[in-house]
Parts: sequence; C-alpha cells; structure tokens
Amino acid sequence: MTSSLLHEENSVPKGCDAAIVSTDLKNADNIATLKEVSARFKGAKRIIYIIDQRARLFAAQAYALGATHVLFHPVTAQSLLRALADRSIPNRHPEETQDKDHGAHGAASSGAASLASMFTAIQRGHAIDIADAKLAAGTISDSVAEEGLSEWLTTVRRHHEGTYQHCLLVTGTAVAFGLSLGLANADVERLHSAAMFHDIGKAKIPLAVLDKPCRLDPQERALIETHPAAGYDILKGSRGISPEILDAVRHHHEYLDGSGYPDALSADSITDLVRILTIADIFAALIEDRRYKPPTPRAEAYDIVAGMHGKLEIPLVKAFREVALNR
Repeated sequence: MTSSLLHEENSVPKGCDAAIVSTDLKNADNIATLKEVSARFKGAKRIIYIIDQRARLFAAQAYALGATHVLFHPVTAQSLLRALADRSIPNRHPEETQDKDHGAHGAASSGAASLASMFTAIQRGHAIDIADAKLAAGTISDSVAEEGLSEWLTTVRRHHEGTYQHCLLVTGTAVAFGLSLGLANADVERLHSAAMFHDIGKAKIPLAVLDKPCRLDPQERALIETHPAAGYDILKGSRGISPEILDAVRHHHEYLDGSGYPDALSADSITDLVRILTIADIFAALIEDRRYKPPTPRAEAYDIVAGMHGKLEIPLVKAFREVALNR
C-alpha cells in the first residue's frame, strides 16, 4: 500500500484506490475550494470525507462534494479500514469513472454541491450563487436529455438523501416532463431553474423538522408550509431570477381548487410553469428513497398523482403518464 499527499501540482494518481479528505465544512471557503478541486478526485474508487461535525447538513454536503463514505472525528483505525475495504462502490476503471462522471453521477454531484452551497449561504446570511445553481441545473437537464429519466432517478437515489435528493429528483423529473411536452429550449431552461430553486426556502426550516421520520404535528406542518414564501423572499431582487421563476418558487404547492398554499390560488391564477412543476414535485416526493420511507414504485406514484382530482390539470397529468412510467 502506498500513499501520497495531494498537492496543487499533482492529481490523484492513476489507479488510486481511495482519496481521504479531512476538512471543516463549517468553513464556507473550504466548501468553495473543494468544489474547485473535486474533479481531481474522480480517479479514486473511494472518496472518504472525515469531518468534525456530526450533523446531517455537513454529511450531506460531503456527499454532495462527491464523498462515497463520511466518517466523523475521532476516527478509529477500524472505521477507516472498513471504509477502505468497502466493495459496494462500483469497481470501475478510472477512464470509465471519468466518463460516468460526465453523465448522471457527475450532474448529480454538481447539482447537490450547488444546493449545499446555497443552503449554507442562506443559513449564514450570505448571498447565494445564482449563476452556479443555473449552471448545475443545466447540467442536470443535459444528463436527463441524453441518458433518460430512469438513469437519473437511480443515480440520485443511490448517492443523495434528504432535501438535496428531493430537489435533484424534481429537477430531473421536470426536465423529462418538459422535454416530453416539446417545450422550447427557453421554457425548459426556466423549468429546470425553477425546479432547482423551488425548495430553497427549506434552508430556513430546522433539520429536526425537515427530516422527522414520522408524521408532523400541526405546528411542524405549519412551519414546513412557510418554505415557498421563504424561498420567494430569499430570491426576490436577486439578479438572474426572473418573475416566472419567482412565481414558481412561491406557488409550487398551489392547487387548481384553491386548497394549496401559501396564497390559495386557483384555476387561471396558476401559470403553466407552476402546473408542470407541481406535478413533478408531487411525483418526486412519492418516489424518494428515505431512511424512514422506501420509494413508492413509479406506477403506483403515478396513480396517486392521477387520483388528485380537481387539484391538478387533467391533460397535463395524462401527458405525464409516459414520463412517469416509461421515459
């Protein structure tokens, strides 16, 4: 066994079995730096992050940055050896890994890293990087267009969890839906940007509520329902966020019958972009893979969406069937 430090002048050696990163993810500068250099880890079969903070936010950020394993200080020799010996990571050649990272896995990692960066910035009162998020959403769109929705769903559910998984699933599903509807490129771009930003208001919700593994009480449910308006408030006035995207962020939980939130809109008050995004959002929530909830099969999830009579636009729901079941 050999080892080497990764310096600025060299990349991960060819055939490297593991890259080990020890970092403080509370430091926003560290996250930005790791986003820049993460491409140099792509040749490693295992990417093990060792972090100080035993919190899901930081673990999620590590996975978003490409980690295959996350360990917490203090790390024992046994836990590190178990991670190094773990053969559950696909044993691909470095060249195959590089090719794959240009597809669904690379797009998912880029998207999750962008989400992690945005959530961290909001929680610290900093400005978010709108251009980076749009670029990541565009990469997701390209991946779904090239490889299909099934590859995207499998990749995201395998490597990401929680709110980041949901946002990535919604973005991929919305893109697949938009492409199947034959939307113009500009409309697909608006759709994937809206999907990427749609749940940004959840950065204001405590993780204990977001990730609660059982039914929310009325107070917690009311808190969750503040996230569309919170997302709107975060993004309004930001350069690069159009009125259409702002409207989608605020209204993706509105229903045609007026039973949604936060503004109880109905019928003609709900734009086409919102109607499409809402269907993708509901479907993605059903098929998520959570520690406390196995994913609903796609056919069953579609039946649930189709059964929401009066809330969703029937022609759009019918058009979504091909996406949900076969794309």
